[in-house]
Amino acid sequence: MTEYTPMRLPRRRSVAVQVGHVMVGGDAPVVVQSMTNTDTADADATVAQVAALARAGSELVRITVDREEAAMAVPRIRERLDRIGVNVPLIGDFHYNGHKLLADFPACAEALAKYRINPGNVGFKGKRDTQFSQIIDIALRHDKPVRIGVNWGSLDQELLTRLMDENAVSANPISAAAVMREAIIQSGLLSAARAEELGMRRDRIILSAKVSQVQDLIAVYADLASRCDYALHLGLTEAGMGTKGIVASSASMGILLQQGIGDTIRVSLTPEPGGDRSREVQVAQELLQVMGFRAFVPVVAACPGCGRTTSTVFQELAGDIQDHIRDSMPEWREKYPGVENLNVAVMGCIVNGPGESKFADIGISLPGTGETPTAPVFIDGEKVATLRGPNIASEFKTMVLDYIERRFGRGARAVPEIRTSAD
Repeated sequence: MTEYTPMRLPRRRSVAVQVGHVMVGGDAPVVVQSMTNTDTADADATVAQVAALARAGSELVRITVDREEAAMAVPRIRERLDRIGVNVPLIGDFHYNGHKLLADFPACAEALAKYRINPGNVGFKGKRDTQFSQIIDIALRHDKPVRIGVNWGSLDQELLTRLMDENAVSANPISAAAVMREAIIQSGLLSAARAEELGMRRDRIILSAKVSQVQDLIAVYADLASRCDYALHLGLTEAGMGTKGIVASSASMGILLQQGIGDTIRVSLTPEPGGDRSREVQVAQELLQVMGFRAFVPVVAACPGCGRTTSTVFQELAGDIQDHIRDSMPEWREKYPGVENLNVAVMGCIVNGPGESKFADIGISLPGTGETPTAPVFIDGEKVATLRGPNIASEFKTMVLDYIERRFGRGARAVPEIRTSAD
């Protein structure tokens, strides 16, 4: 029997960029980032959301700096985050007036770990190059990297018009969509080249080229990746809400990541009103984890259920364990190094239950419809216990936590065999 090997292409080699204490590109793993949706001038709300995003696992957090009040708040936000032990690098998102805000508020320029510049709205006509140059000069003086972030919704219209006109008289014209993609790519590359002319090193430049359609994103980044070695920030802009945003982001970025393209990702989900912003961090982490690029939290495998699994015990148990693991991870990262590699299986009947449980680090096969009400537990491939009675769920959760302590706790030793009187 021939073993199946996933067709993962070698990682594209990019120039590494240091953003605060986080490395993006080069040999560094793909970095997860997010963005606040608070009014940055509201320091209390912004500190709380940045801390929540960092706690969820966002390794970089972007904040909007759109006016003087926001720029004035940035140093206070940084100071308060440091005071509570949240050292996540902050990225300033600038549009239209970034050159002025950075110049007028040097404490803001210093507190940020990176500046995001949109070449489509950094300035218009004759002011564009001057204002772009001013931001690059400030970045150089403060030794900060920049992300040149092109967005199809605010594309440089002069560049797009010129390319459209050239295409119209070309002997081999391409589609309008292809011209737009080329304009996006050229906007990023030309801006990066200009930044280098002004003295910015390649290891201080990250590029992004965001669009809102899956196929366009794949085409743009595949082309961009072949034409430069800058570190690339992946993201589907305006991905949408709920399952639509999750599926679209995962489909597009999953293909690019499989091709070795992408150094940092953001899943731009539209949250439900009052929804948890950290949901997009969880989705980004799960995308990288299920594709085998990184491990962030222990994996809980559970069957989907069928007519054999009329009991809801396995569903509730899988949900309880998964929620407990995610809620505990901020503490567990420090207390149990390596716990993110743990695999737990919670299966609902005898068909696949024992097999799946044996392949997990620790797993349980709960009784399905018509089965004897017993639940074998497997640890490292060996059956170690058979649970019975009304407390199966709580007993298994206790065994999982005990396994974590003994395997990943400081001074961890080999996990001994566990047996219960029910055996």
